[in-house]
Amino acid sequence: MKLISWNVNGLRACVGKGFIEFVRGQDADIFCIQETKLQEGQITLDLPGYFQYWNYAEKKGYSGTAVFARKEPLRVSYGIGIEEHDHEGRVITLEYPAFYLITVYTPNSQDGLARLDYRMKWEDDFLAYLQRLEQDKPVIFCGDLNVAHREIDLKNPKTNRMNAGFTDKERAKFTALTEAGFVDTFRYFYPDLEGAYSWWSYRFHAREKNAGWRIDYFLVSQSLKDSLRDAVIYADIMGSDHCPVGLMIDL
Repeated sequence: MKLISWNVNGLRACVGKGFIEFVRGQDADIFCIQETKLQEGQITLDLPGYFQYWNYAEKKGYSGTAVFARKEPLRVSYGIGIEEHDHEGRVITLEYPAFYLITVYTPNSQDGLARLDYRMKWEDDFLAYLQRLEQDKPVIFCGDLNVAHREIDLKNPKTNRMNAGFTDKERAKFTALTEAGFVDTFRYFYPDLEGAYSWWSYRFHAREKNAGWRIDYFLVSQSLKDSLRDAVIYADIMGSDHCPVGLMIDL
């Protein structure tokens, strides 16, 4: 199976920058999208052969996720079942016979770490959600997790250490995911590869200089590790301040 995840930072804008062409060209089994910034009825996508699932934030022009899947799932759910977290359209879960597939757009801790405390609560609750699902069958989850885990995962770790996305607390929550048995698939294949990023600021010609962060991920249950075939960062694909990331897995 070929799976792709992309934070499009506004789907309507991304559609005008080659989104449909990318989707059709990749011919993946599942596409997971974050930060659609849409309300229901604001876009119609012509994607023959894909079932489309959308989770919209209550706040207009904010957050939002989508999944486009070739094979119809057994069941689809939206959010993680906790009212405090389920107003921003951040999670969609597809259940298949052999696994769960989740797209997630993790809350940003924001400037001045204004939302860090909320982010910590989210992290604990989301991990608990993953572990509940994993009791039933293996889990694959992907999306913009809004954290660079290790120093290798961003260009300037020293100057960013206490900034949103690279605080000690956020990094520790990612470590908690791996300690719970979830595998960072890109680092599984490329443990020491430097300069591999999925997000670049629009400022200071950051993308041109490859001064980026790796904050978009595919993680899988430990039991799926032997099924992994490759992980990809599509760094040459424009259309957003993030690029797509991919996973090849035998299921």
